[in-house]
Amino acid sequence: MAGWNFFFYEAFLIPFEITALHTVLTFWRDDIPVWAVCIACVILYAAINILAVKAFGEAEFWLSGGKVILIFMLFAFTFITMVGGNPQNDVYGFRNWEDPPGAFRAYLDDGALGRFEGFLAALYGTAAFTVVGPEYISMVAAEAMRPRKYIKTAFKTVYWRFGIFFIGGALAVGIILPWNDPTLDNVVNGSSDASGTAAASPYVIAMRNLNVQVFPHIVNALLVTSIFSAGNTYTYCATRTLYGLALEGRAPKPLRFCTRNGVPLICFAITMIFPFLSFLQVGNSAAEVLTWLVNLVTAGGLIDYIIMCVTYIFFYRACKAQGVDRNEFKYTGYFQPYGAWIALIWLLHVVLCFGYTSFYPWNINSFFSTYVMVGVAPILFILWKLIKRTKFVKPHEADLVWDRPVIDAYEETFYGPPSSFWKEMLSVFTFGLLGKQPDADLRNHSIDAGASSPSRTDPEK
Repeated sequence: MAGWNFFFYEAFLIPFEITALHTVLTFWRDDIPVWAVCIACVILYAAINILAVKAFGEAEFWLSGGKVILIFMLFAFTFITMVGGNPQNDVYGFRNWEDPPGAFRAYLDDGALGRFEGFLAALYGTAAFTVVGPEYISMVAAEAMRPRKYIKTAFKTVYWRFGIFFIGGALAVGIILPWNDPTLDNVVNGSSDASGTAAASPYVIAMRNLNVQVFPHIVNALLVTSIFSAGNTYTYCATRTLYGLALEGRAPKPLRFCTRNGVPLICFAITMIFPFLSFLQVGNSAAEVLTWLVNLVTAGGLIDYIIMCVTYIFFYRACKAQGVDRNEFKYTGYFQPYGAWIALIWLLHVVLCFGYTSFYPWNINSFFSTYVMVGVAPILFILWKLIKRTKFVKPHEADLVWDRPVIDAYEETFYGPPSSFWKEMLSVFTFGLLGKQPDADLRNHSIDAGASSPSRTDPEK
């Protein structure tokens, strides 16, 4: 159930990103055909992912670099313009947080209750959808050269990513643009020709309001690369998730087929069916299609995090029952198992309540798109238990070793320390001429010597 839910969660994100990409592209031309953008994305995602992990990794490195540049450019824009560095010489500061309009928008009701409902709408409808990411780091663990070293380091950056990108980004948007901006309101409601154009970005709306020239084009170009990168990542992760299900016997065996480069071709072909959902824009507004996909994805993401919490609680119990000291792990979670229990209780509350607006007033379309995954996930779990007759694993019977001996043997073949971050960056920007990584030397040496290590191309290893 968890694997299939995660697969659908990622697969539905692909058409969401394609729809968003078309929305941003209309900054330059309103007559860009929807079908052209959809087909172009499908072809490009196919080219990048079929060229195997190396091409995917290289593409994501450069595309992700554009994301980082974009977010810091927007932070700089926010600070400079709020202190008066804009064509209007307007020192607006935190004016948009003052009444009117105020920092909180009333939603459904008026007064304090309405503002609280506005906060819940932002929490359930936006934050629950966007604040994701740690699970994607784990997706590349099987193909990382030193998984215990590099994946641990990557996970530690999650806290900073959440703090800077998500919280900082939301803060910046609230500073530069009031919630009652008419263009923004039209975009959100899909109620005018402005919906789905350049105005789709609140930063671009703010730049237009301040008569800033040129910079909106730069920001929009970086937005295009960021959105394309996100869709590319979801394509990769959805393909590998389906492949993992096949390896574990939870999907048909033919899905295990891989090319010589290690690409699960059939899994990729199935995944590429979902991007065609982006053609729904042809018959509906982009805002409406995005709403459908956001609702589906949000429910799936919340269920995934609930499963993660439950899995960790069972893992913690197994460690206790078998006398395993978690402090011996390369990375351990803080405040456990209490943190997992708190997260589980809160997530259960969110997944049950995030679609409460479907009842107020009653809206069958909204209810279906919001709660369909909430109903499908437990049904899949129950059906699997009944059909396969599986049982819950007791703490003292859980397999806490699994493939660890294989990884231990693989990592013992490394003769030098891991490459530092700056050496890797130097190697990347000089195309391997400088800062060559010891890991790369070892990989070639191991292959030549016939060393035994987990294969990147053999699905059974």
